[in-house]
Amino acid sequence: MSLDTDESPAVKTGLEAGWLASHTTRERVELLAVAATGAIAVAMLAFIVLDWLRFAPLPAGLDATAATLFEQFMIAGMWLDFYLGTNVFRFTFVWRSIATGALVGVVAPVVGVFLVHRQMALIGETLAHTAFAGVAVGLIFIALTGWTGSLLFVALVVSALGALGLQWLTDRTDLYGDVPIAIVLSGSFAVGTLLISWGRDFAAIAIDVEDFLFGSLAIVTVEGSRLVAVLSVVVVAVVALFYKQLLFTTFDAQAARVARLEVDRYNTLLIVMTAVVVVGAMQILGVILVAAMLVVPVAAASQVARSFRETLYLSIVVGQVSVLAGLGISIGASLPPGGSIVVVAIAFYLLAVAFSDHSTGAISVH
Repeated sequence: MSLDTDESPAVKTGLEAGWLASHTTRERVELLAVAATGAIAVAMLAFIVLDWLRFAPLPAGLDATAATLFEQFMIAGMWLDFYLGTNVFRFTFVWRSIATGALVGVVAPVVGVFLVHRQMALIGETLAHTAFAGVAVGLIFIALTGWTGSLLFVALVVSALGALGLQWLTDRTDLYGDVPIAIVLSGSFAVGTLLISWGRDFAAIAIDVEDFLFGSLAIVTVEGSRLVAVLSVVVVAVVALFYKQLLFTTFDAQAARVARLEVDRYNTLLIVMTAVVVVGAMQILGVILVAAMLVVPVAAASQVARSFRETLYLSIVVGQVSVLAGLGISIGASLPPGGSIVVVAIAFYLLAVAFSDHSTGAISVH
């Protein structure tokens, strides 16, 4: 906003004061929104930790404390049911799903903001299909060996290997940038469907594929929620630690190479983190819709943000609110959570487009 006018100094001073006041108000509102989002994420992380500790072998006294704190969560759920006239928040699995979704709503935009500005939005979709192949591999492995480990852990390993394979294929081919992505996307999904079809015939696998395709609260397991909690902390810590390097390589990879930054290493780090987030989000959103949480909140935030950092903060707020509102709609109307969350996120995006006063390319790289 330009303040160079032909008005008197008093008028100009008043305009400047008004602009600064509105700008300060905007920053305060954003800060409060980010703080509330962080508080919710910490509370949900605490729930998952307490849910784990109440079954862990703890010293005398600590187990009782963990059990008491966990009960407080459940009592809060009962009061929530009382005031809302519902009968769902008193159940542990509902809170577990909400906690998992709230964490996904934070970490997906944290990674997605770098992907969007690198024009790599389809990476999330590709790795989601790779994770689906990982689920198929895990189901067959468990059925044939009797292994009792986490299915999502197998999907995570396969997805991470797929991410590294995609990076290797992109670096070593002269094809257009999106061709390796298309090949891995279609190929991994084809492998997943073939393995599941084969497993039903030979390994006695009984699975509702739609739960993994469209998301379902029923497939959010105890192990899955714990895995998402650990991965969320790791992803946020890694981004905080390497924020400047990731930012530099995102907006000017050539200059980063000149500055002797290991661009390929940071590219690999980002794509592996994307695989990690995709596997966690797949439980709630499903394979088909998981990429939306990497892209849509960032796209909405980009419409109104004036800097990259502001885009990051606002996308986290939009992501978590979309997840919580979508889960509320899903639980209340018995609808798939993935579709509900994505529709809410797109509604935020359309509102941002309607009220924005600049294009997505007009942000500051700070």
